[in-house]
Amino acid sequence: MSTLTILQRGEPVLSAISKPILNIDSAEIKQLIIDLKSTVALAKGVGIAAPQVGKSLRLFIMCSAPSERYPDAPLLAPSVIINPEITHTNNEQELGWEGCLSVKGKRALVPRYTRIEVKFLDESGIKHTQTLTGFLARIFQHELDHLDGITFIERLDDESDAIDEQQWRNIISPDKTATKT
Repeated sequence: MSTLTILQRGEPVLSAISKPILNIDSAEIKQLIIDLKSTVALAKGVGIAAPQVGKSLRLFIMCSAPSERYPDAPLLAPSVIINPEITHTNNEQELGWEGCLSVKGKRALVPRYTRIEVKFLDESGIKHTQTLTGFLARIFQHELDHLDGITFIERLDDESDAIDEQQWRNIISPDKTATKT
């Protein structure tokens, strides 16, 4: 198991459409899955896509858990998502805070569908169809965007709508050191 370098916005692979995985059982794909799980755990992310580590393949990991980056995240064991598709949405979107391992130090309110129906293969090649809502739907859409060459910054009306991490921390958890009267 090794930790891979997470590429930053501006790398060409992050703006390219990824290729479908044809041989899930290949040694390369098996190792990539292991390395992605290790990399996202070390980075304390809730998801990571293959393009973020330089592999233009339709694969991502979802692994939600409460953390400093996402204090209200629900628990989800690491899930391997291969060749994903959104098959239906409820057309209702809401704004939610997002950050990205490939856009260090930035946060923004990003519109995402609140309910999506998806299909994908797992690491054993088993086909799944699921309905996702809330934060898990947000993670799926964010990671799927990576497979289509999009970062959350491209979802904003204006790039200047993104704020830095410290500003975001002050918004979600104002300084509790103020003197009480």
